[in-house]
Amino acid sequence: MLLVYTHKITPRLTYTFKHICKRILGLDVSFTSKIEDFIAHNSLKMSYTKQPLSNELYVRSSELLFENGLSDLDINVQPWDNTKGFFATGERSHLPFDIFAASFYLLSRYEEYLPHVNDGFGRFMATESLAYKHRFLNQPVIDIWAYKLRDVLKERFPKFQFTKRQYQIQPVIDVPTAFYFRKKGLLRTVGGTLNDLVRFRLKQLYQRYSVLMGFKRDPYDTFKWIITKQKQCDFKFIVLFLIGDYSTYDKNVNTNKKEFVSLIKSIADYCSVGIKASYFALDDISILKKEKLKMEAIINTDLMAVRHSFSKLNLPTSYRNLVELEINQDFTMGYIDTLGFRAGTCTPFQFYDLDYEVQTPLQVNPYHCLDFALLKYQSELDKTEHLQKLINEVKAVNGTFTPVFHNYTFSDLPKWNGFRSLFNLILESAE
Repeated sequence: MLLVYTHKITPRLTYTFKHICKRILGLDVSFTSKIEDFIAHNSLKMSYTKQPLSNELYVRSSELLFENGLSDLDINVQPWDNTKGFFATGERSHLPFDIFAASFYLLSRYEEYLPHVNDGFGRFMATESLAYKHRFLNQPVIDIWAYKLRDVLKERFPKFQFTKRQYQIQPVIDVPTAFYFRKKGLLRTVGGTLNDLVRFRLKQLYQRYSVLMGFKRDPYDTFKWIITKQKQCDFKFIVLFLIGDYSTYDKNVNTNKKEFVSLIKSIADYCSVGIKASYFALDDISILKKEKLKMEAIINTDLMAVRHSFSKLNLPTSYRNLVELEINQDFTMGYIDTLGFRAGTCTPFQFYDLDYEVQTPLQVNPYHCLDFALLKYQSELDKTEHLQKLINEVKAVNGTFTPVFHNYTFSDLPKWNGFRSLFNLILESAE
Protein backbone atom coordinates (compact mmCIF):
# COMPACT_ATOMS: atom_id res chain seq x y z
CA MET A 1 0.00 0.00 0.00
CA LEU A 2 1.15 3.52 -0.83
CA LEU A 3 0.88 6.03 2.01
CA VAL A 4 0.66 9.67 0.95
CA TYR A 5 1.52 12.46 3.37
CA THR A 6 -0.19 15.75 2.64
CA HIS A 7 -0.96 18.89 4.63
CA LYS A 8 -4.68 18.65 3.82
CA ILE A 9 -6.79 15.66 2.72
CA THR A 10 -9.47 16.84 0.29
CA PRO A 11 -12.07 15.07 -1.92
CA ARG A 12 -10.16 16.23 -5.02
CA LEU A 13 -6.94 14.75 -3.72
CA THR A 14 -8.37 11.34 -2.78
CA TYR A 15 -10.30 11.16 -6.07
CA THR A 16 -7.23 11.83 -8.23
CA PHE A 17 -4.80 9.64 -6.33
CA LYS A 18 -7.24 6.72 -6.42
CA HIS A 19 -7.60 6.98 -10.19
CA ILE A 20 -3.85 7.07 -10.78
CA CYS A 21 -2.77 4.63 -8.09
CA LYS A 22 -5.66 2.18 -7.82
CA ARG A 23 -7.29 2.13 -11.26
CA ILE A 24 -4.15 2.52 -13.38
CA LEU A 25 -1.33 1.08 -11.25
CA GLY A 26 -3.39 -1.40 -9.18
CA LEU A 27 -1.97 0.11 -6.01
CA ASP A 28 -3.94 0.61 -2.80
CA VAL A 29 -3.46 4.12 -1.45
CA SER A 30 -4.17 5.84 1.85
CA PHE A 31 -3.53 9.33 3.18
CA THR A 32 -2.25 10.95 6.35
CA SER A 33 -1.54 14.41 7.69
CA LYS A 34 0.36 13.03 10.69
CA ILE A 35 4.12 13.01 10.31
CA GLU A 36 4.60 10.24 12.88
CA ASP A 37 2.28 7.87 10.93
CA PHE A 38 4.17 8.65 7.75
CA ILE A 39 7.55 7.95 9.34
CA ALA A 40 6.30 4.68 10.86
CA HIS A 41 5.02 3.32 7.53
CA ASN A 42 7.46 0.70 6.20
CA SER A 43 6.22 0.26 2.62
CA LEU A 44 5.63 2.59 -0.35
CA LYS A 45 5.25 6.21 0.68
CA MET A 46 5.53 9.69 -0.74
CA SER A 47 4.74 13.24 0.32
CA TYR A 48 2.52 15.56 -1.67
CA THR A 49 2.76 19.01 -0.15
CA LYS A 50 4.63 22.34 -0.46
CA GLN A 51 7.93 21.29 1.14
CA PRO A 52 9.58 17.86 1.58
CA LEU A 53 9.78 16.52 5.15
CA SER A 54 13.29 15.13 4.69
CA ASN A 55 14.65 12.98 1.86
CA GLU A 56 11.46 10.98 1.13
CA LEU A 57 9.91 10.55 -2.32
CA TYR A 58 8.37 13.97 -2.84
CA VAL A 59 6.08 15.59 -5.41
CA ARG A 60 5.54 19.29 -4.91
CA SER A 61 1.84 20.07 -4.87
CA SER A 62 0.17 22.92 -6.71
CA GLU A 63 -2.97 24.50 -5.29
CA LEU A 64 -5.62 22.91 -7.53
CA LEU A 65 -6.40 19.86 -5.36
CA PHE A 66 -6.78 22.03 -2.26
CA GLU A 67 -9.17 24.59 -3.77
CA ASN A 68 -12.95 24.67 -4.10
CA GLY A 69 -14.88 25.81 -7.14
CA LEU A 70 -13.34 27.18 -10.32
CA SER A 71 -10.51 29.65 -10.74
CA ASP A 72 -8.69 31.20 -13.66
CA LEU A 73 -5.69 28.88 -14.07
CA ASP A 74 -2.50 29.85 -15.82
CA ILE A 75 -1.47 26.61 -17.56
CA ASN A 76 1.93 26.30 -19.19
CA VAL A 77 2.25 23.04 -21.14
CA GLN A 78 5.83 21.84 -21.65
CA PRO A 79 7.54 18.82 -23.26
CA TRP A 80 8.33 15.88 -20.96
CA ASP A 81 10.26 13.03 -22.58
CA ASN A 82 7.88 11.51 -25.15
CA THR A 83 4.82 13.37 -23.86
CA LYS A 84 3.71 16.72 -22.38
CA GLY A 85 3.17 17.95 -18.84
CA PHE A 86 1.84 20.99 -17.01
CA PHE A 87 1.86 22.42 -13.47
CA ALA A 88 5.68 22.40 -13.20
CA THR A 89 7.02 21.53 -9.74
CA GLY A 90 10.62 22.74 -9.48
CA GLU A 91 13.97 21.07 -8.80
CA ARG A 92 13.37 19.39 -5.41
CA SER A 93 10.36 17.40 -6.65
CA HIS A 94 10.98 13.86 -7.91
CA LEU A 95 8.55 14.50 -10.78
CA PRO A 96 8.99 17.64 -12.91
CA PHE A 97 5.21 18.18 -13.05
CA ASP A 98 2.35 17.85 -10.58
CA ILE A 99 0.69 14.95 -12.40
CA PHE A 100 -2.09 14.81 -9.81
CA ALA A 101 -3.31 18.38 -10.33
CA ALA A 102 -2.92 17.98 -14.11
CA SER A 103 -4.86 14.71 -14.03
CA PHE A 104 -7.65 16.27 -11.98
CA TYR A 105 -7.90 19.14 -14.47
CA LEU A 106 -8.44 16.66 -17.31
CA LEU A 107 -10.61 14.09 -15.49
CA SER A 108 -13.00 16.62 -13.97
CA ARG A 109 -13.31 18.29 -17.40
CA TYR A 110 -12.46 21.56 -15.65
CA GLU A 111 -12.02 23.31 -19.00
CA GLU A 112 -15.59 22.47 -20.03
CA TYR A 113 -16.92 24.53 -17.11
CA LEU A 114 -14.88 27.56 -18.19
CA PRO A 115 -16.03 29.95 -20.96
CA HIS A 116 -15.63 28.30 -24.39
CA VAL A 117 -17.17 28.17 -27.86
CA ASN A 118 -19.61 25.31 -28.61
CA ASP A 119 -20.52 23.88 -31.99
CA GLY A 120 -23.98 24.14 -33.60
CA PHE A 121 -25.37 21.39 -31.35
CA GLY A 122 -23.99 22.98 -28.18
CA ARG A 123 -21.14 20.48 -27.84
CA PHE A 124 -17.68 21.15 -26.48
CA MET A 125 -15.32 20.97 -29.44
CA ALA A 126 -11.95 19.24 -29.60
CA THR A 127 -10.36 22.47 -30.91
CA GLU A 128 -11.30 24.22 -27.65
CA SER A 129 -9.41 21.74 -25.50
CA LEU A 130 -5.99 22.18 -23.94
CA ALA A 131 -4.98 18.77 -25.33
CA TYR A 132 -5.75 19.75 -28.92
CA LYS A 133 -4.09 23.17 -28.68
CA HIS A 134 -0.90 21.66 -27.24
CA ARG A 135 -0.93 18.50 -29.35
CA PHE A 136 -1.30 15.78 -26.77
CA LEU A 137 -4.89 14.78 -27.57
CA ASN A 138 -3.54 11.65 -29.29
CA GLN A 139 -2.02 10.33 -26.04
CA PRO A 140 -3.60 8.94 -22.83
CA VAL A 141 -1.36 11.31 -20.88
CA ILE A 142 -2.75 10.49 -17.43
CA ASP A 143 -1.91 6.80 -17.91
CA ILE A 144 1.54 7.73 -19.25
CA TRP A 145 2.15 9.97 -16.22
CA ALA A 146 1.01 7.17 -13.89
CA TYR A 147 3.63 4.87 -15.38
CA LYS A 148 6.27 7.55 -14.85
CA LEU A 149 5.23 7.67 -11.18
CA ARG A 150 5.51 3.88 -11.06
CA ASP A 151 9.07 4.10 -12.43
CA VAL A 152 10.05 6.58 -9.69
CA LEU A 153 8.46 4.35 -7.02
CA LYS A 154 10.29 1.30 -8.42
CA GLU A 155 13.58 3.15 -8.19
CA ARG A 156 12.93 4.12 -4.56
CA PHE A 157 11.35 0.78 -3.52
CA PRO A 158 13.01 -1.86 -5.74
CA LYS A 159 11.70 -4.85 -3.76
CA PHE A 160 8.04 -3.95 -4.21
CA GLN A 161 6.20 -6.03 -6.82
CA PHE A 162 3.71 -4.06 -8.91
CA THR A 163 0.73 -5.80 -10.49
CA LYS A 164 0.38 -5.50 -14.26
CA ARG A 165 -3.00 -4.80 -15.79
CA GLN A 166 -4.09 -6.19 -19.17
CA TYR A 167 -5.05 -4.35 -22.34
CA GLN A 168 -8.82 -4.56 -22.89
CA ILE A 169 -11.33 -3.44 -25.47
CA GLN A 170 -15.01 -2.61 -24.95
CA PRO A 171 -16.68 -2.02 -28.34
CA VAL A 172 -19.78 0.17 -28.28
CA ILE A 173 -22.39 -0.21 -31.02
CA ASP A 174 -24.78 2.71 -31.25
CA VAL A 175 -28.21 2.02 -32.79
CA PRO A 176 -29.98 5.32 -33.54
CA THR A 177 -31.93 3.67 -36.41
CA ALA A 178 -32.32 -0.09 -36.48
CA PHE A 179 -33.71 -0.18 -40.03
CA TYR A 180 -33.27 2.14 -43.00
CA PHE A 181 -36.53 1.28 -44.80
CA ARG A 182 -38.44 -1.27 -42.75
CA LYS A 183 -40.84 -0.75 -39.83
CA LYS A 184 -41.11 3.00 -40.44
CA GLY A 185 -44.90 3.19 -40.73
CA LEU A 186 -47.05 4.23 -43.69
CA LEU A 187 -46.57 8.01 -43.45
CA ARG A 188 -42.77 7.85 -43.20
CA THR A 189 -42.59 5.30 -46.05
CA VAL A 190 -44.78 7.44 -48.33
CA GLY A 191 -42.77 10.54 -47.40
CA GLY A 192 -39.50 8.73 -48.15
CA THR A 193 -40.85 7.52 -51.49
CA LEU A 194 -41.91 11.02 -52.54
CA ASN A 195 -38.56 12.40 -51.43
CA ASP A 196 -36.74 9.80 -53.56
CA LEU A 197 -38.88 10.73 -56.60
CA VAL A 198 -38.44 14.50 -56.17
CA ARG A 199 -34.66 14.13 -55.85
CA PHE A 200 -34.49 11.53 -58.69
CA ARG A 201 -32.92 8.98 -56.34
CA LEU A 202 -34.23 6.09 -58.42
CA LYS A 203 -31.59 3.64 -57.22
CA GLN A 204 -32.62 4.25 -53.60
CA LEU A 205 -36.29 3.98 -54.57
CA TYR A 206 -35.61 0.59 -56.15
CA GLN A 207 -33.68 -0.49 -53.05
CA ARG A 208 -36.46 0.74 -50.75
CA TYR A 209 -39.13 -1.40 -52.39
CA SER A 210 -36.83 -4.40 -52.83
CA VAL A 211 -36.41 -4.33 -49.04
CA LEU A 212 -40.08 -3.64 -48.27
CA MET A 213 -41.17 -6.55 -50.49
CA GLY A 214 -38.68 -8.88 -48.87
CA PHE A 215 -36.32 -9.37 -51.83
CA LYS A 216 -33.37 -7.69 -50.10
CA ARG A 217 -32.11 -7.28 -46.56
CA ASP A 218 -32.46 -3.83 -44.99
CA PRO A 219 -29.04 -2.12 -45.27
CA TYR A 220 -29.05 -1.09 -41.58
CA ASP A 221 -29.97 -4.60 -40.41
CA THR A 222 -26.45 -5.81 -39.64
CA PHE A 223 -27.37 -7.49 -36.36
CA LYS A 224 -26.69 -11.08 -37.45
CA TRP A 225 -23.14 -10.04 -38.34
CA ILE A 226 -22.79 -8.27 -34.96
CA ILE A 227 -23.98 -11.37 -33.08
CA THR A 228 -21.60 -13.56 -35.09
CA LYS A 229 -18.70 -11.30 -34.11
CA GLN A 230 -19.83 -11.27 -30.47
CA LYS A 231 -19.82 -15.07 -30.39
CA GLN A 232 -16.16 -15.04 -31.48
CA CYS A 233 -15.11 -12.79 -28.55
CA ASP A 234 -14.79 -13.44 -24.83
CA PHE A 235 -15.66 -9.83 -23.96
CA LYS A 236 -19.07 -8.20 -24.29
CA PHE A 237 -20.08 -5.61 -26.87
CA ILE A 238 -22.18 -2.77 -25.48
CA VAL A 239 -25.17 -2.18 -27.79
CA LEU A 240 -27.13 1.02 -27.14
CA PHE A 241 -30.59 1.39 -28.69
CA LEU A 242 -32.47 4.64 -29.21
CA ILE A 243 -36.00 3.99 -27.94
CA GLY A 244 -37.13 7.60 -27.41
CA ASP A 245 -40.15 9.17 -29.07
CA TYR A 246 -39.93 10.21 -32.73
CA SER A 247 -38.68 13.80 -33.16
CA THR A 248 -36.68 16.04 -35.46
CA TYR A 249 -33.49 14.53 -34.06
CA ASP A 250 -34.50 10.98 -33.16
CA LYS A 251 -36.00 8.71 -35.81
CA ASN A 252 -35.75 5.10 -34.71
CA VAL A 253 -38.45 2.47 -34.92
CA ASN A 254 -41.30 2.70 -32.41
CA THR A 255 -41.08 0.25 -29.50
CA ASN A 256 -44.71 -0.69 -30.19
CA LYS A 257 -43.35 -2.70 -33.14
CA LYS A 258 -42.97 -6.27 -31.90
CA GLU A 259 -40.10 -7.00 -34.28
CA PHE A 260 -38.05 -4.12 -32.83
CA VAL A 261 -38.63 -5.34 -29.26
CA SER A 262 -37.70 -8.88 -30.35
CA LEU A 263 -34.51 -7.52 -31.91
CA ILE A 264 -33.49 -5.81 -28.65
CA LYS A 265 -34.23 -8.98 -26.67
CA SER A 266 -32.21 -11.15 -29.07
CA ILE A 267 -29.21 -8.80 -28.91
CA ALA A 268 -29.47 -8.77 -25.11
CA ASP A 269 -29.02 -12.56 -25.14
CA TYR A 270 -25.45 -12.05 -26.38
CA CYS A 271 -24.38 -8.45 -25.67
CA SER A 272 -24.77 -5.87 -22.91
CA VAL A 273 -27.71 -3.64 -23.86
CA GLY A 274 -28.32 -0.03 -22.84
CA ILE A 275 -29.98 3.07 -24.24
CA LYS A 276 -28.96 5.86 -26.52
CA ALA A 277 -30.74 8.65 -24.68
CA SER A 278 -32.84 10.80 -26.99
CA TYR A 279 -31.94 14.40 -27.79
CA PHE A 280 -34.65 15.85 -25.53
CA ALA A 281 -33.79 13.47 -22.67
CA LEU A 282 -30.51 15.36 -22.34
CA ASP A 283 -32.22 18.29 -20.61
CA ASP A 284 -35.33 16.62 -19.23
CA ILE A 285 -34.83 13.96 -16.57
CA SER A 286 -38.48 12.88 -16.79
CA ILE A 287 -37.97 11.86 -20.45
CA LEU A 288 -34.75 10.06 -19.56
CA LYS A 289 -36.52 8.22 -16.75
CA LYS A 290 -39.32 7.17 -19.12
CA GLU A 291 -36.77 5.75 -21.59
CA LYS A 292 -34.91 3.97 -18.78
CA LEU A 293 -38.08 2.28 -17.52
CA LYS A 294 -39.09 1.35 -21.07
CA MET A 295 -35.77 -0.39 -21.73
CA GLU A 296 -35.81 -2.15 -18.33
CA ALA A 297 -39.26 -3.54 -19.18
CA ILE A 298 -37.87 -4.93 -22.46
CA ILE A 299 -34.65 -6.51 -21.14
CA ASN A 300 -36.01 -7.42 -17.68
CA THR A 301 -32.96 -6.13 -15.84
CA ASP A 302 -31.65 -2.85 -14.44
CA LEU A 303 -30.36 -0.40 -17.02
CA MET A 304 -26.62 0.12 -16.60
CA ALA A 305 -25.34 1.96 -19.68
CA VAL A 306 -26.28 5.19 -21.48
CA ARG A 307 -24.92 7.24 -24.32
CA HIS A 308 -26.42 10.61 -25.23
CA SER A 309 -27.65 11.49 -28.71
CA PHE A 310 -25.14 13.33 -30.90
CA SER A 311 -22.49 12.75 -28.20
CA LYS A 312 -23.81 15.85 -26.49
CA LEU A 313 -23.03 16.55 -22.83
CA ASN A 314 -24.25 19.43 -20.70
CA LEU A 315 -21.90 19.25 -17.74
CA PRO A 316 -22.68 18.76 -14.94
CA THR A 317 -26.47 18.42 -15.53
CA SER A 318 -26.30 15.44 -17.93
CA TYR A 319 -24.24 13.39 -15.51
CA ARG A 320 -26.20 14.46 -12.42
CA ASN A 321 -29.37 13.15 -14.09
CA LEU A 322 -27.71 9.76 -14.64
CA VAL A 323 -26.60 9.67 -11.00
CA GLU A 324 -30.11 10.54 -9.80
CA LEU A 325 -31.61 7.72 -11.91
CA GLU A 326 -28.93 5.29 -10.66
CA ILE A 327 -27.51 4.69 -14.14
CA ASN A 328 -23.89 3.86 -13.48
CA GLN A 329 -22.20 3.71 -16.90
CA ASP A 330 -21.82 6.50 -19.46
CA PHE A 331 -20.30 6.22 -22.95
CA THR A 332 -20.61 9.84 -24.17
CA MET A 333 -17.17 11.24 -23.25
CA GLY A 334 -15.31 11.71 -26.54
CA TYR A 335 -15.24 13.79 -29.72
CA ILE A 336 -17.38 13.03 -32.76
CA ASP A 337 -14.94 14.41 -35.33
CA THR A 338 -11.51 13.82 -33.77
CA LEU A 339 -9.70 10.70 -32.62
CA GLY A 340 -8.10 10.93 -29.20
CA PHE A 341 -8.52 11.14 -25.45
CA ARG A 342 -10.97 13.86 -24.40
CA ALA A 343 -10.41 13.23 -20.69
CA GLY A 344 -6.70 12.41 -21.10
CA THR A 345 -7.10 8.77 -20.06
CA CYS A 346 -7.91 5.34 -21.48
CA THR A 347 -9.04 4.09 -18.07
CA PRO A 348 -12.72 4.38 -17.05
CA PHE A 349 -13.12 6.90 -14.20
CA GLN A 350 -15.74 8.23 -11.80
CA PHE A 351 -17.50 11.52 -12.54
CA TYR A 352 -16.39 14.24 -10.12
CA ASP A 353 -18.99 16.96 -9.57
CA LEU A 354 -17.05 20.22 -9.37
CA ASP A 355 -20.01 22.19 -8.00
CA TYR A 356 -20.59 19.84 -5.06
CA GLU A 357 -16.92 18.75 -4.74
CA VAL A 358 -17.83 15.08 -4.55
CA GLN A 359 -17.01 11.87 -6.42
CA THR A 360 -20.18 10.24 -7.77
CA PRO A 361 -21.05 6.58 -8.46
CA LEU A 362 -21.23 7.28 -12.24
CA GLN A 363 -18.44 5.60 -14.18
CA VAL A 364 -17.42 7.54 -17.28
CA ASN A 365 -16.14 5.28 -20.06
CA PRO A 366 -14.33 7.66 -22.42
CA TYR A 367 -14.40 6.59 -26.06
CA HIS A 368 -11.37 7.24 -28.25
CA CYS A 369 -12.66 6.59 -31.74
CA LEU A 370 -16.06 7.27 -33.32
CA ASP A 371 -16.62 5.85 -36.80
CA PHE A 372 -17.50 9.33 -38.14
CA ALA A 373 -14.08 10.64 -37.05
CA LEU A 374 -12.46 8.07 -39.37
CA LEU A 375 -14.41 9.34 -42.40
CA LYS A 376 -12.12 12.39 -42.66
CA TYR A 377 -9.33 10.07 -43.83
CA GLN A 378 -9.78 9.40 -47.52
CA SER A 379 -8.23 5.99 -48.09
CA GLU A 380 -8.76 2.76 -46.20
CA LEU A 381 -5.01 2.68 -45.63
CA ASP A 382 -5.11 6.09 -43.89
CA LYS A 383 -8.05 5.00 -41.73
CA THR A 384 -6.25 1.81 -40.74
CA GLU A 385 -3.01 3.67 -39.98
CA HIS A 386 -4.66 6.24 -37.68
CA LEU A 387 -6.75 3.61 -35.93
CA GLN A 388 -3.69 1.42 -35.38
CA LYS A 389 -1.75 4.37 -33.89
CA LEU A 390 -4.58 4.93 -31.42
CA ILE A 391 -4.69 1.24 -30.47
CA ASN A 392 -0.91 1.24 -29.98
CA GLU A 393 -1.16 4.22 -27.59
CA VAL A 394 -3.68 2.35 -25.43
CA LYS A 395 -1.73 -0.92 -25.59
CA ALA A 396 1.46 0.85 -24.46
CA VAL A 397 -0.19 1.56 -21.08
CA ASN A 398 -2.34 -1.60 -20.97
CA GLY A 399 -5.47 0.53 -20.95
CA THR A 400 -9.03 0.02 -22.17
CA PHE A 401 -9.74 0.87 -25.80
CA THR A 402 -13.34 2.00 -26.36
CA PRO A 403 -14.44 2.53 -29.98
CA VAL A 404 -17.98 3.61 -30.95
CA PHE A 405 -19.44 2.24 -34.19
CA HIS A 406 -23.02 2.26 -35.44
CA ASN A 407 -25.09 -0.63 -36.75
CA TYR A 408 -25.13 0.99 -40.22
CA THR A 409 -21.32 1.26 -40.17
CA PHE A 410 -21.29 -2.46 -41.03
CA SER A 411 -23.68 -2.06 -43.98
CA ASP A 412 -22.73 -2.33 -47.65
CA LEU A 413 -23.51 1.35 -48.25
CA PRO A 414 -20.61 2.99 -50.19
CA LYS A 415 -19.94 5.52 -47.40
CA TRP A 416 -18.99 2.70 -45.01
CA ASN A 417 -16.81 0.58 -47.28
CA GLY A 418 -14.01 -1.06 -45.31
CA PHE A 419 -15.43 -0.36 -41.85
CA ARG A 420 -16.05 -4.04 -41.11
CA SER A 421 -12.31 -4.56 -41.60
CA LEU A 422 -11.54 -1.69 -39.21
CA PHE A 423 -13.82 -3.22 -36.58
CA ASN A 424 -12.12 -6.59 -37.10
CA LEU A 425 -8.74 -4.88 -36.60
CA ILE A 426 -9.95 -3.64 -33.21
CA LEU A 427 -11.25 -7.08 -32.19
CA GLU A 428 -7.99 -8.75 -33.28
CA SER A 429 -5.97 -6.30 -31.15
CA ALA A 430 -7.25 -8.09 -28.03
CA GLU A 431 -5.75 -11.42 -29.08
